[in-house]
Amino acid sequence: MEREILYIIDGEYKDIQDYLKTKGYSASNIIDLKKYENGIMLNGVWAYMNQKPAVNDRLLVRVCENKKSENILPVDIKLDIKYEDDDIIVINKGGDMPIHPSLNNYENSLANALMHYYNGKNFVFRCINRLDKDTTGLTIVAKHFLSAGILNIAMQNRQIKRVYNAIVKDDGRLPDVDTVDLPIAREDDTLIKRKVSFDGQRAVTHFKVLKRFEKYSLIELRLETGRTHQIRVHMSHIGAPLVGDYLYNEDDYGKSLVRPLLHSKSLEFIHPITGERMYLECDLPADFKEKIGKNYV
Repeated sequence: MEREILYIIDGEYKDIQDYLKTKGYSASNIIDLKKYENGIMLNGVWAYMNQKPAVNDRLLVRVCENKKSENILPVDIKLDIKYEDDDIIVINKGGDMPIHPSLNNYENSLANALMHYYNGKNFVFRCINRLDKDTTGLTIVAKHFLSAGILNIAMQNRQIKRVYNAIVKDDGRLPDVDTVDLPIAREDDTLIKRKVSFDGQRAVTHFKVLKRFEKYSLIELRLETGRTHQIRVHMSHIGAPLVGDYLYNEDDYGKSLVRPLLHSKSLEFIHPITGERMYLECDLPADFKEKIGKNYV
Protein backbone atom coordinates (compact mmCIF):
# COMPACT_ATOMS: atom_id res chain seq x y z
CA MET A 1 0.00 0.00 0.00
CA GLU A 2 1.24 3.49 -0.89
CA ARG A 3 0.03 6.70 0.72
CA GLU A 4 1.17 10.33 0.80
CA ILE A 5 -0.04 12.62 3.58
CA LEU A 6 0.57 16.35 3.50
CA TYR A 7 0.61 18.48 6.64
CA ILE A 8 0.98 22.26 6.92
CA ILE A 9 2.83 23.10 10.13
CA ASP A 10 0.48 25.21 12.25
CA GLY A 11 2.61 26.24 15.23
CA GLU A 12 5.87 25.92 17.12
CA TYR A 13 7.26 22.40 17.61
CA LYS A 14 10.53 21.10 19.00
CA ASP A 15 11.13 18.97 15.91
CA ILE A 16 9.29 16.92 13.28
CA GLN A 17 8.96 13.97 15.64
CA ASP A 18 7.27 16.23 18.21
CA TYR A 19 4.79 17.39 15.57
CA LEU A 20 3.95 13.89 14.39
CA LYS A 21 3.28 12.76 17.96
CA THR A 22 0.56 15.43 18.17
CA LYS A 23 -1.05 13.69 15.19
CA GLY A 24 -1.17 10.40 17.09
CA TYR A 25 1.88 8.76 15.51
CA SER A 26 3.23 5.94 17.68
CA ALA A 27 6.92 5.41 18.45
CA SER A 28 6.92 2.40 16.11
CA ASN A 29 5.33 4.53 13.35
CA ILE A 30 8.17 7.03 13.63
CA ILE A 31 10.80 4.28 13.62
CA ASP A 32 9.24 2.75 10.51
CA LEU A 33 9.17 6.08 8.66
CA LYS A 34 12.88 6.57 9.33
CA LYS A 35 13.56 3.40 7.32
CA TYR A 36 12.10 4.78 4.10
CA GLU A 37 14.13 6.92 1.75
CA ASN A 38 12.14 10.13 1.31
CA GLY A 39 9.70 8.89 3.99
CA ILE A 40 9.64 12.38 5.51
CA MET A 41 9.91 15.39 3.20
CA LEU A 42 10.08 18.95 4.54
CA ASN A 43 9.37 21.53 1.82
CA GLY A 44 10.33 18.96 -0.80
CA VAL A 45 13.59 17.84 0.80
CA TRP A 46 14.21 14.55 2.62
CA ALA A 47 14.27 15.47 6.31
CA TYR A 48 15.37 14.00 9.63
CA MET A 49 13.01 13.60 12.56
CA ASN A 50 15.09 15.95 14.72
CA GLN A 51 14.78 18.87 12.31
CA LYS A 52 12.73 21.81 13.56
CA PRO A 53 9.87 22.83 11.24
CA ALA A 54 8.64 26.40 10.88
CA VAL A 55 5.07 27.66 10.72
CA ASN A 56 3.52 27.05 7.26
CA ASP A 57 6.22 24.52 6.28
CA ARG A 58 4.93 21.66 4.14
CA LEU A 59 5.57 18.26 5.69
CA LEU A 60 4.97 15.26 3.45
CA VAL A 61 4.77 11.79 4.97
CA ARG A 62 5.20 8.94 2.46
CA VAL A 63 4.06 5.41 3.28
CA CYS A 64 5.24 2.68 0.93
CA GLU A 65 4.77 -0.89 2.15
CA ASN A 66 6.27 -3.39 -0.27
CA LYS A 67 5.02 -6.48 1.55
CA LYS A 68 1.85 -8.43 2.19
CA SER A 69 0.54 -11.12 4.51
CA GLU A 70 2.10 -14.06 2.70
CA ASN A 71 0.63 -16.81 4.88
CA ILE A 72 -3.02 -15.82 4.44
CA LEU A 73 -4.73 -17.56 1.52
CA PRO A 74 -6.89 -15.26 -0.67
CA VAL A 75 -10.46 -16.62 -0.74
CA ASP A 76 -13.38 -15.16 -2.67
CA ILE A 77 -15.82 -14.37 0.16
CA LYS A 78 -18.45 -11.65 -0.23
CA LEU A 79 -17.78 -8.60 1.95
CA ASP A 80 -20.29 -6.07 3.27
CA ILE A 81 -18.15 -2.92 3.13
CA LYS A 82 -19.59 0.02 5.03
CA TYR A 83 -16.72 2.47 4.49
CA GLU A 84 -13.38 2.53 2.67
CA ASP A 85 -10.71 5.10 1.87
CA ASP A 86 -6.92 5.11 1.43
CA ASP A 87 -6.29 4.44 5.12
CA ILE A 88 -9.02 2.17 6.55
CA ILE A 89 -11.80 -0.19 5.59
CA VAL A 90 -14.80 -0.92 7.83
CA ILE A 91 -16.59 -4.24 7.34
CA ASN A 92 -19.96 -5.46 8.58
CA LYS A 93 -18.71 -8.96 9.45
CA GLY A 94 -21.03 -11.92 9.17
CA GLY A 95 -21.43 -14.73 11.68
CA ASP A 96 -19.34 -17.90 11.57
CA MET A 97 -16.36 -15.84 10.34
CA PRO A 98 -13.23 -15.60 12.47
CA ILE A 99 -11.04 -12.53 12.11
CA HIS A 100 -7.82 -14.52 11.48
CA PRO A 101 -7.25 -17.98 9.98
CA SER A 102 -6.91 -20.65 12.67
CA LEU A 103 -7.20 -24.39 13.21
CA ASN A 104 -10.20 -25.65 11.22
CA ASN A 105 -10.73 -22.11 9.90
CA TYR A 106 -7.98 -21.72 7.33
CA GLU A 107 -10.12 -20.35 4.51
CA ASN A 108 -13.20 -18.66 5.98
CA SER A 109 -11.78 -15.69 7.90
CA LEU A 110 -12.11 -11.96 7.33
CA ALA A 111 -8.37 -11.94 6.60
CA ASN A 112 -8.86 -14.48 3.77
CA ALA A 113 -11.63 -12.36 2.28
CA LEU A 114 -9.59 -9.15 2.37
CA MET A 115 -6.51 -10.79 0.89
CA HIS A 116 -8.69 -11.73 -2.08
CA TYR A 117 -10.28 -8.26 -2.21
CA TYR A 118 -6.80 -6.69 -2.42
CA ASN A 119 -5.44 -9.50 -4.61
CA GLY A 120 -2.29 -8.39 -6.44
CA LYS A 121 -1.67 -5.47 -4.06
CA ASN A 122 0.70 -5.21 -1.14
CA PHE A 123 -1.64 -5.58 1.84
CA VAL A 124 -0.81 -6.52 5.42
CA PHE A 125 -3.90 -7.56 7.39
CA ARG A 126 -4.23 -5.41 10.55
CA CYS A 127 -7.59 -5.61 12.33
CA ILE A 128 -8.18 -2.98 15.02
CA ASN A 129 -11.30 -4.04 16.98
CA ARG A 130 -11.37 -7.82 16.79
CA LEU A 131 -14.71 -9.58 17.04
CA ASP A 132 -15.33 -13.18 18.08
CA LYS A 133 -15.99 -15.63 15.27
CA ASP A 134 -19.74 -15.68 15.95
CA THR A 135 -20.16 -11.96 16.61
CA THR A 136 -21.56 -9.98 13.69
CA GLY A 137 -21.13 -6.32 12.91
CA LEU A 138 -18.63 -3.53 12.40
CA THR A 139 -14.88 -4.00 12.56
CA ILE A 140 -12.08 -1.67 11.39
CA VAL A 141 -9.09 -2.85 9.36
CA ALA A 142 -6.12 -0.52 8.83
CA LYS A 143 -4.68 -0.42 5.32
CA HIS A 144 -1.11 0.53 6.29
CA PHE A 145 1.16 0.60 9.32
CA LEU A 146 0.57 4.29 10.00
CA SER A 147 -3.21 4.12 10.34
CA ALA A 148 -2.83 0.89 12.32
CA GLY A 149 -0.45 2.48 14.82
CA ILE A 150 -2.65 5.52 15.38
CA LEU A 151 -5.84 3.46 15.76
CA ASN A 152 -4.19 0.97 18.12
CA ILE A 153 -3.25 3.84 20.42
CA ALA A 154 -6.83 5.11 20.20
CA MET A 155 -8.06 1.64 21.22
CA GLN A 156 -5.67 1.55 24.17
CA ASN A 157 -6.88 4.99 25.25
CA ARG A 158 -10.55 3.92 24.90
CA GLN A 159 -11.13 6.53 22.20
CA ILE A 160 -12.94 4.14 19.85
CA LYS A 161 -16.52 4.00 21.09
CA ARG A 162 -18.20 0.65 20.49
CA VAL A 163 -21.91 -0.08 20.84
CA TYR A 164 -23.31 -3.60 20.69
CA ASN A 165 -26.75 -5.17 20.58
CA ALA A 166 -27.55 -8.51 22.17
CA ILE A 167 -30.59 -10.64 22.89
CA VAL A 168 -30.40 -12.03 26.42
CA LYS A 169 -32.43 -14.32 28.64
CA ASP A 170 -34.60 -12.16 30.91
CA ASP A 171 -37.16 -13.26 33.49
CA GLY A 172 -38.19 -9.66 34.10
CA ARG A 173 -35.63 -8.86 36.76
CA LEU A 174 -32.99 -7.36 34.47
CA PRO A 175 -32.59 -3.63 35.33
CA ASP A 176 -33.52 -1.09 32.66
CA VAL A 177 -30.02 0.40 32.91
CA ASP A 178 -26.96 -0.89 34.76
CA THR A 179 -23.17 -1.21 34.78
CA VAL A 180 -21.24 -4.40 35.39
CA ASP A 181 -17.77 -3.67 36.79
CA LEU A 182 -16.24 -7.08 37.48
CA PRO A 183 -12.78 -8.47 36.61
CA ILE A 184 -12.45 -11.31 34.11
CA ALA A 185 -9.91 -14.14 34.03
CA ARG A 186 -9.40 -17.36 32.07
CA GLU A 187 -11.22 -20.45 33.32
CA ASP A 188 -8.90 -23.08 34.75
CA ASP A 189 -7.72 -25.73 32.25
CA THR A 190 -9.14 -23.99 29.16
CA LEU A 191 -7.81 -21.59 26.54
CA ILE A 192 -11.26 -20.39 25.50
CA LYS A 193 -13.69 -19.94 28.37
CA ARG A 194 -13.54 -16.96 30.75
CA LYS A 195 -15.07 -16.23 34.15
CA VAL A 196 -15.58 -13.42 36.65
CA SER A 197 -12.62 -13.66 39.01
CA PHE A 198 -11.18 -11.09 41.37
CA ASP A 199 -7.64 -12.01 40.34
CA GLY A 200 -8.51 -11.13 36.73
CA GLN A 201 -8.35 -7.91 34.69
CA ARG A 202 -10.83 -5.12 35.27
CA ALA A 203 -13.77 -5.18 32.85
CA VAL A 204 -16.60 -2.64 32.62
CA THR A 205 -19.81 -3.11 30.62
CA HIS A 206 -22.71 -0.63 30.50
CA PHE A 207 -26.09 -1.82 29.25
CA LYS A 208 -29.69 -0.72 28.85
CA VAL A 209 -32.82 -2.62 27.88
CA LEU A 210 -34.30 -1.50 24.55
CA LYS A 211 -37.29 -3.87 24.43
CA ARG A 212 -38.60 -6.65 26.66
CA PHE A 213 -40.26 -9.80 25.35
CA GLU A 214 -41.77 -12.77 27.18
CA LYS A 215 -38.55 -14.63 28.00
CA TYR A 216 -35.80 -12.39 26.69
CA SER A 217 -34.80 -8.76 26.07
CA LEU A 218 -33.06 -6.82 23.34
CA ILE A 219 -30.32 -4.75 24.96
CA GLU A 220 -27.69 -2.19 24.00
CA LEU A 221 -24.18 -2.40 25.46
CA ARG A 222 -21.24 -0.02 25.63
CA LEU A 223 -17.76 -1.21 26.56
CA GLU A 224 -15.12 0.64 28.55
CA THR A 225 -12.70 -2.28 28.29
CA GLY A 226 -12.18 -5.02 25.73
CA ARG A 227 -11.62 -8.33 27.52
CA THR A 228 -12.12 -11.65 25.74
CA HIS A 229 -15.82 -12.67 25.90
CA GLN A 230 -16.48 -9.64 28.14
CA ILE A 231 -20.15 -9.15 27.24
CA ARG A 232 -20.91 -12.85 27.32
CA VAL A 233 -19.24 -13.39 30.70
CA HIS A 234 -20.74 -10.32 32.36
CA MET A 235 -24.30 -10.93 31.18
CA SER A 236 -24.13 -14.61 32.15
CA HIS A 237 -22.78 -13.68 35.60
CA ILE A 238 -25.77 -11.42 36.34
CA GLY A 239 -28.25 -14.07 35.21
CA ALA A 240 -28.97 -12.76 31.72
CA PRO A 241 -26.85 -14.89 29.35
CA LEU A 242 -26.94 -14.29 25.63
CA VAL A 243 -29.50 -16.34 23.73
CA GLY A 244 -27.68 -19.03 21.76
CA ASP A 245 -24.49 -18.78 23.83
CA TYR A 246 -23.13 -22.33 23.85
CA LEU A 247 -20.40 -21.46 26.40
CA TYR A 248 -22.16 -19.34 28.99
CA ASN A 249 -25.88 -20.16 28.68
CA GLU A 250 -26.53 -23.62 30.07
CA ASP A 251 -30.32 -23.28 29.79
CA ASP A 252 -32.15 -25.25 27.14
CA TYR A 253 -33.67 -21.97 25.98
CA GLY A 254 -31.95 -20.69 22.85
CA LYS A 255 -29.69 -23.72 22.32
CA SER A 256 -31.13 -24.36 18.87
CA LEU A 257 -29.44 -21.18 17.61
CA VAL A 258 -26.05 -21.54 16.00
CA ARG A 259 -24.40 -18.54 17.67
CA PRO A 260 -24.66 -16.13 20.60
CA LEU A 261 -26.87 -13.25 19.51
CA LEU A 262 -24.30 -10.47 19.75
CA HIS A 263 -23.85 -7.72 17.17
CA SER A 264 -21.37 -4.82 16.85
CA LYS A 265 -23.90 -2.14 15.99
CA SER A 266 -21.85 1.07 15.74
CA LEU A 267 -18.38 2.58 15.93
CA GLU A 268 -17.37 6.16 16.66
CA PHE A 269 -13.75 7.24 16.32
CA ILE A 270 -11.41 9.90 14.99
CA HIS A 271 -10.08 9.10 11.53
CA PRO A 272 -6.36 8.28 11.96
CA ILE A 273 -5.17 10.50 9.11
CA THR A 274 -7.78 13.16 8.36
CA GLY A 275 -8.79 13.80 11.98
CA GLU A 276 -12.45 13.65 10.94
CA ARG A 277 -14.94 12.31 13.51
CA MET A 278 -16.36 9.08 12.09
CA TYR A 279 -19.67 7.45 13.02
CA LEU A 280 -20.72 4.22 11.35
CA GLU A 281 -23.76 2.08 12.08
CA CYS A 282 -25.22 -1.09 10.61
CA ASP A 283 -28.60 -2.79 10.77
CA LEU A 284 -29.43 -5.79 12.95
CA PRO A 285 -28.61 -9.12 11.24
CA ALA A 286 -31.25 -11.54 10.00
CA ASP A 287 -31.16 -13.90 13.00
CA PHE A 288 -31.84 -10.98 15.36
CA LYS A 289 -34.83 -9.92 13.28
CA GLU A 290 -36.07 -13.49 13.11
CA LYS A 291 -35.92 -13.78 16.90
CA ILE A 292 -37.61 -10.42 17.45
CA GLY A 293 -40.22 -10.99 14.76
CA LYS A 294 -42.69 -8.19 14.12
CA ASN A 295 -42.69 -7.12 17.75
CA TYR A 296 -39.87 -4.61 17.37
CA VAL A 297 -38.94 -2.06 14.74
